[in-house]
Amino acid sequence: MNSQIKKICVIDGQGGGIGSHVIKQLRHCFQETIEVIALGTNAIATTQMLKARANRGASGENAIVQTVKGADIIIGPIGIIMAHAMMGEVTPAMAEAIAASPARKFLIPLTRENIVIPGVLSLPLPVLVETMIDEAIKPFLGE
Repeated sequence: MNSQIKKICVIDGQGGGIGSHVIKQLRHCFQETIEVIALGTNAIATTQMLKARANRGASGENAIVQTVKGADIIIGPIGIIMAHAMMGEVTPAMAEAIAASPARKFLIPLTRENIVIPGVLSLPLPVLVETMIDEAIKPFLGE
């Protein structure tokens, strides 16, 4: 991996289950060689991701809008780039900031929104996260 520690923002809402799983797998694969920032659309999601061993965490619109500007990688369900997704927890400002961030985005194709992405297989979350890390994040980080 590159000598500079990469800043990875994991964004989730509602109960934080997706983000928690992602953070656990990142820690398993990369240990402490990365900085993981938990960004929750609410305090419950952030708390759950911090329990999964994120380095730092923050909740809400302004925290997400400001923090993603300095991220190297952003990870979350695809809804994080859609205004009003996740039962309205993703505000237009959040979606815009995430989409406009210069960070590389790794979006997990899980959605309860009225969105269909043809060609994407419906796989369980653990398989999606493992594939994302092995086939996308490790090569991006130079591993």
